[in-house]
Formats: sequence, C-alpha cells, structure tokens
Amino acid sequence: MNTKKLVTTALIIAMGVVSNSIFVIPIGIAKVAPVQHLLNVLTVVWLGPGYAVLQAFSVSLLRNLLGTGTVFAFPGSMIGAICAGLFHARTQKIGYAALGEWIGTGILGSLASTLLAQFFMGMEAALMLFLPSFAISSAIGAGMAYFIILEMEKRNVLDRNRI
Repeated sequence: MNTKKLVTTALIIAMGVVSNSIFVIPIGIAKVAPVQHLLNVLTVVWLGPGYAVLQAFSVSLLRNLLGTGTVFAFPGSMIGAICAGLFHARTQKIGYAALGEWIGTGILGSLASTLLAQFFMGMEAALMLFLPSFAISSAIGAGMAYFIILEMEKRNVLDRNRI
C-alpha cells in the first residue's frame, strides 16, 4: 500500500466523520448524509476503489463508535463505494462513478439495510423507510461529487495531486 494514499485516505476519513456528524438529515430511522457519497466518489476517482471501500468502512465504523451513525451506514456506504469503483474502473468516467454510487447505495444499499432491519429489528416493509432516504442522499452526494471533480479536473487539481 502506498503511504501517500493511506495518509490521504485517513484525511478523507477524518473529513467524513466530522462532516457526516454536522451535515445530517434524519429521515425515518435512517440518517441521510450526502457528504459520505461525495467522499466515496471523490476517493474512487482520486485514489481507487480499494481505498474508497476502506474509507467508507472506516467512516461508518467511527461514526458508530462515536454514536453519530447507525448500523445502516455500513451497507449503504460500502456497497456504494464498491459499485462506484467498479463503474469507474470499467469506464474511467466520473459520471459512471457517480451513477455507481447511486445504484450501490440508493438501490442495493437500501435493500441490504432492509434485510438488516428485518433480521435484527424485526421490521417488516422496511424498504420504504430506506429506499427514499438512501436514494436521495446518494443522488445529492454523488451529484455534488460529479460537479466538484469536473471543476477539479478543469483546474488540473487532480492531475497535479495524482498519487
């Protein structure tokens, strides 16, 4: 593993823990945190899919340990990071990384969270609690990431800081 990438990932994790605690919108039993999705897409494009999954897991774990997150942060953020990474690795396009984040979190992550809720909490019909909040959160965060990364590319920020 590259030391610079690990340090950059650690900084992104710190930003994720702090910002996800500040910019949170509670909807039902889920907490909508669009910054996590922004960071997932940014990490995929900048550092690669492995670092994005590491970042997503670490932010989810720290938020849970600090009491600012829920167990539903794990499937949402990690599946989103995996899908964003797969889409970006296949196409090398930012838009597809953002789309992968939305599909991974908004659809697959909400389905995984539904299974968790049914298994651990005995909640029936939990999909309607998770799908709207996960889809909205990931769409906002991935959309923000798309435009931020486009601007960073326009100014050669990513090329100058390619790790």
